[in-house]
Amino acid sequence: MATNFPSSLDSFTNPTAVDTLDSPPHDTQHADANDAIEALQAKVGVNSSAVATSHDYILNQPTALTLKAPLELWTISATTATGTVNVDLLTSGAHYFTADATANWTYNFRGDGSTSLDSVLAVSESVTVVHAVTNGATAYYPTAFQVDGSAVTPKWSGGSAPTSGNASSVDAYLFTVVKTASATFTVLAQQVQFA
Repeated sequence: MATNFPSSLDSFTNPTAVDTLDSPPHDTQHADANDAIEALQAKVGVNSSAVATSHDYILNQPTALTLKAPLELWTISATTATGTVNVDLLTSGAHYFTADATANWTYNFRGDGSTSLDSVLAVSESVTVVHAVTNGATAYYPTAFQVDGSAVTPKWSGGSAPTSGNASSVDAYLFTVVKTASATFTVLAQQVQFA
């Protein structure tokens, strides 16, 4: 039998201990196995393969990822941003507090309640998160920042940290947390008003 791979899987007859060499025929058994092995090798490809249908060739091609309206998971909280706001980045990268803030708050970026961000990210990796916070007539804003409970000072777009929130608005805070060494992070930050 010629191999059916890769269009479909082959079905081989495995000889048993009591089968004679002609049931199934010994030479046919080897030929079938050899055909299947050769087809598998052709599909996988050799290192630096030039065969455009081989896995080696396909996996080694630089590709640009084309996103078509990706969906993003938001954590919506009908509560206020106050006290220490734990930003669990293993849960989602976008958070929205829909109730009016009642005081300034501290951001603590972490993996989740039992996982540090330091253990999630390798050196030179980063994560980006957006936090949307609703303000009423009195505006509040974040005044302290932490990664895994340790204080960090963000570098703000435009060079200055905000000194207030925006009244009767939704303030969106965009943070990119870059791990630069073990338990060492640079936080890039931006505040944007939506009203």
